[in-house]
Amino acid sequence: MAAIGFTAAAPIVGLSPVAYAADTVRAEIGKPLQEAQKLAQAGKNKEALAKLKEADAVGGKTPNEIYMIERTRASAAAAAGDNDAAAKAFEAVINSGKLSAAEAPKFTQALAGIYYRAKDYPKAIIWIQRSLKDGDNPQMRELLVQTYYISGKYAEAAKELQSSHANSEASLQMLANIQLKQNDKAGYVQTLEKLAGSYPKTSYWADLLNRVSGKPGFSSTLSLDVLRLRLANGLLAKPGEYMEMSQLALQAGNPAEALKVIDQGYKKGVLGVGSDAARHQRLKDLAVKTAADSEKTAAAQEAELTKNKDADGLSNLGFGMVTAGKVDKGLELMTNATKMADAKHPEELKLHLGIAQAQAGKKPAALATLKTVKGTDGAADLARYWTLQINHPM
Repeated sequence: MAAIGFTAAAPIVGLSPVAYAADTVRAEIGKPLQEAQKLAQAGKNKEALAKLKEADAVGGKTPNEIYMIERTRASAAAAAGDNDAAAKAFEAVINSGKLSAAEAPKFTQALAGIYYRAKDYPKAIIWIQRSLKDGDNPQMRELLVQTYYISGKYAEAAKELQSSHANSEASLQMLANIQLKQNDKAGYVQTLEKLAGSYPKTSYWADLLNRVSGKPGFSSTLSLDVLRLRLANGLLAKPGEYMEMSQLALQAGNPAEALKVIDQGYKKGVLGVGSDAARHQRLKDLAVKTAADSEKTAAAQEAELTKNKDADGLSNLGFGMVTAGKVDKGLELMTNATKMADAKHPEELKLHLGIAQAQAGKKPAALATLKTVKGTDGAADLARYWTLQINHPM
């Protein structure tokens, strides 16, 4: 972005020989001007600047002669990297009032770039803002944010990013970084959610899930749901993580899910190896046996849970059925459970229904269900994250 001013300046500040006509510029000024331009065109910009001193030495210059000298100097100085000389020349040209409506914004942008390159950030900001008054320019708006950030004006940079609705990954990363510097935890998480949703990466998801788990008031009963999201985003890596998730799935009455997690751990070479290989096998054997037993007793469990109006139990049973492939029956039980009045964790039941619908490939229904999840214990956060996951999978 620092190069914006210079790439814009190069093709617009040169003068054609016609501009030095005798009726416009006196010969004693026109001759060194023409020679300076030829030197600049040959890449000899320092020599061009030196030649312009001959024109500077001529007294009684008209406003037009001054304008032409400064315009030539602006081009040569910018190309030579002489920021001080370039800045003064550009300001003189801009303030001359002789630029056309089409040229003026380009010179203003170029001057902003010169000040940025010179690290004169206060002046860079002034001229960037002035250029934006002439019309919105994405490059200049990015340069404004960058200049605010580099000069430590974090609040201004954040405000600019938010007001411009910048959604590029780089813009969101910068906003997140600013929010961390300002200890704006809520704002940081909101930006992190946008990053995870629009540019899904394991690093964004890992940070997001670590933060939701550590959020004050987060319910420990949602630990399995966090692990489900970690699994979906490729964040399970250690044997202990696979073991924990499979054990929690067994405790939740979902042996089919536990078995799938264990099988994935074996497939990835994380389980079934090392000193705990026998322990991994015992857990797998338990999951297989529990799944078989659940298949046999499912009808009796349903009858008992229905009789006792156990919404949480029916939801768990239904989730297990969905995971085991009995989608229609399982979703029916889970839907009925969300309508019962005695649920201990009603928001979790809706969250689990949405997750089950997603796993069953019923995307519209899942999104609609997840949208209804409320509360402050983490269920609503996870519902939002599942929505991100469904719409933008890794």
